[in-house]
Order: sequence, then C-alpha cells, then structure tokens
Amino acid sequence: MSLPPKIYTFLCACFAAMGASLFGYDLGVISYVLVAPDFLATIKTNDSNYIGFIVSSMLLGAFVGSIPASLIADRFSRRTAITVAGVVFLLGGILQTAAMNKQTMLAGRFFAGVGIGMLGLLAPLYQSEIAHPSVRGMLTATFQFFIGIGAIVAGWIAYGVAQTHPNEAMAWRLPLGFQMLPAVPLVLMTFLLPESPRWLMIQGRHQEALTTLARLHARGNENDSLVQGEYQAMRSKVEEEANTDQSWRLIFGDRTNLRKTMYGIILQFSVQMTGVSAIQYYAPTVYASVGFSNHTSLLINSINNVNGLLGEVACILFVDKLGRRFPLIWGNILAGSCFAVATALAKNFATGGGNRGQGIGFVAVLFVYNFVFSACIGPLSWIYPVEIMNTAIRAKATALTSMAAWIANFMIGQVSKTAFDNIGWRYYLVFTVCGFTNALTFYLLFPETRGRTLEEMDNYFRDTHWLVPAVKQEHIGARDREVQLAQGAHERDNAYSSEKELAAHQETV
Repeated sequence: MSLPPKIYTFLCACFAAMGASLFGYDLGVISYVLVAPDFLATIKTNDSNYIGFIVSSMLLGAFVGSIPASLIADRFSRRTAITVAGVVFLLGGILQTAAMNKQTMLAGRFFAGVGIGMLGLLAPLYQSEIAHPSVRGMLTATFQFFIGIGAIVAGWIAYGVAQTHPNEAMAWRLPLGFQMLPAVPLVLMTFLLPESPRWLMIQGRHQEALTTLARLHARGNENDSLVQGEYQAMRSKVEEEANTDQSWRLIFGDRTNLRKTMYGIILQFSVQMTGVSAIQYYAPTVYASVGFSNHTSLLINSINNVNGLLGEVACILFVDKLGRRFPLIWGNILAGSCFAVATALAKNFATGGGNRGQGIGFVAVLFVYNFVFSACIGPLSWIYPVEIMNTAIRAKATALTSMAAWIANFMIGQVSKTAFDNIGWRYYLVFTVCGFTNALTFYLLFPETRGRTLEEMDNYFRDTHWLVPAVKQEHIGARDREVQLAQGAHERDNAYSSEKELAAHQETV
C-alpha cells in the first residue's frame, strides 16, 4: 500500500533537510567546544579575534559554497549537488575531529562550511520544487526544524561528554566527530529520492517530469487532474523562459527578478540582526553575564534548544495557514521587545546590581525570544526566497540570498566575542532596534505568497506595487490554487473530449 502523496512528499523533504541538521549541529556544538580545556590547549591561543574566526570560518566557507552549489544543481541536477555537498562536509568533519593545531581546525571549519553552504541552498530549493502549493511552506520549514534537531543533539552530546570527560580530548573530539553521521546517508542514498520535476522540465525531459510529478503528488497516476494542471503550468512557464537569457544577466537585467533577489537578501540579512547567532555561539558568555556558572550556562543552552524545536514545530503546523507576512512582522516585533527587556536586565548586572530573580528573568526572556524566532523568523528565511523565484533563476538567485545569510552570520560570529568583551550589555541594543526595523521593512515591502504556485510568482510580483500597504492584495487560501489547477485540467480534458466527439460525428456524417 503506497503512502498518501503529501506524506510521501513530506518524507522526501525531510530526507533532504538532513543537510540542515549538519548546520544546526555545528551551531549547537561550537559553544561547548570553545570552553573545553583540552581544545584550548590544542589550539594554543586565547586571542578573542582568532577564536571568533574559528567560529565564523564555517560561515565564510558557507558563503563560498553557495555559487558552486547553484551551478552543480542547474547542470547536473539537485540530487547530484546534494551528494557532492555531503562529501565536502565529510572532509571538513574529518579535519575538525583530527585537528592537532588551530590551522587544521580552521581548515576543517571552512570545508565543513562549504558543505553547509551548499546544503543551505540545495535543500530548500529541492523542497520547494517537489511540494504541493498548499503545503510548500510546511515542507520548506522542515529545513529550520532539522537545524533545531541538529542543535539539540549537539547540545546534549557535548554537555554529557563535558560532564564525564571534562578535561580530556573526548570532550570536544567526540562531539565534532558525531556531526559527520547525518552526512553519510546524504552521500550514499540521495539517489533514491525522486528528482525535481522542474529541473527535469528545464532539461527538456518532459515525460520524466510528468512521471516524477505523478509519483510525488498522485501515487503515480499521470492522469490525475492536479498533476495534469501542475504539469501544464510548469511546461508553459519553462517554454516561456526558454526564449530568455539564462545567464546571470537574467537576474540583474530584469527589474522584477532583481527586486525578488533583493528581498531575499534583505530577509536573510535581517535574520542575523535579530541576535540569534550571537546567543547561540556565545551562550556561556551570555548567561555568565547574568550570574550563571559555565556548567549551568551550557545546561540552559541545551534546554533552550529544545524550546526552539517546539517553535519550529509550530511553524510547520501553521505557516501555510498564517502565511508569510504575519509571522515575519509580528515575530520581529516580539523579538525586538524581548531584547529590550533583556538589555535592561543585563545592564543591572553590568552596573553592579542584579539578583538571582533577574537572572532567571533574563533567561526566561531569551527562551521566549528563541521560541518566537523559531516559529516566525528562522524558517521563513528559507521558505520565502526559494518560492518567489522562477525556475530559470531559482538556483542562482537563491545562491545570492544564501550568501547574504552566510556573510551576515560570519559578521556576527566574528564581532560578537569582541563586542561582548568591550561593550557588554550595550551590544543587545543593536538587536533590539533591528527587530523593530525588520518588522517595518516586511510590512512595507514584502507581499504575501501563501498558496500561490511557483509558476505565477513572476506575474504576481510584476503586478504588485512595491509598497505593499498601498494596494489591496488578493487573498489566496492555502489550497485555492490546487483546486484551480485541477479544475483547469478537468476543463481541458472535457474540451478535448468534446472536440474528439465532434470530429467523430462529422466523419460519420
């Protein structure tokens, strides 16, 4: 008995999202590694800038990996590119685990970052291209969910080893080695996934595209009305794009494409300016500033990772009901508000005041922030950019938006250690202000995309005023387009049958 189509497609999306767990694991493990005594003895440096570069070199690698991933995905397929990314990550993981000095550690972080950067582009790209329109947000949100899973696994493994072998090499080598485990099935089993039907279509392999689409959305029934409707829309769009320039000029030479790409860049950059990576990378420093020990800080961070995962589950469940604009706007308002409270509490400790209750309040506020970020902000940064691009530019344009994510993340990773050391609680003011300015930007510029097909995004953005509140937008329910696609295919079938009957009647006469 075959699985229902949406469950099967969801499972395919989850397999691809295992690449996100590599990123999440790396995010979660580094704060534990940096405080391991044997690690510090191995790298032989206490320089804040160098330690910051060890953290952020992974992001620099991710920045470098984005463009090659897009080129491999367009030339050799989405599945092939995912496999290559897994191989590159394994190389980085081996170098980190076996590192005997700071140079090898940097090299390992960089190569692991290249693999992560490739997967950060490829997994959401693949997920968006196989999804039903009504659940595209849910499928792509699994990327952030697996980031959360990776962070949780990293946190509890590293925390446990730190308790049992605090002064031994195992305290950091075992957690770093464990990160390679999810990359193995990506390397060995990705070929079992169905290929992206849209990639097959742009390669001119129309029958394979139809067969794959039917496998994903109708248990293999190529005559299903929804499959036929999607197939005709895809083919029409690809044939339209076939007469256009397929190079990078298609992004920068077209106002609508450039606008969409800039929106993706703005969104990805805004995510880092909410403060999520600063808290994740330097959790011991953050919680120590309000009176918690290093041991307790690591425990708090591990629990907060579980809290973040619950937020990501909420996003998966509700993103296709609430849409994209509402969570982005209100999520950033709440994030800014949380940091406003956290700033006031942190200031009390920095000026010689502060008590245990205020320290607990600080932790509680960051827990609220992390839930809101995970439910409303983080997952949308992967959903929105891939779904607004057309097939001709999706891989390349998403590579550019992903590069914005990595370079912003690199910046935060590099400067945060120095910022905490020099300006302390004042650093939180940056994230407070950015939360509110992010919300205003999304309110003014970002149109709602829920329920719309990938093929209609060009015309939708071309017809939508750049100042969104200035015009009334058509409300599209999550399943509206699926119903319309199926009805359109059914009407075409009826028209075709009528033409055949008329022709047969005329021959008889």
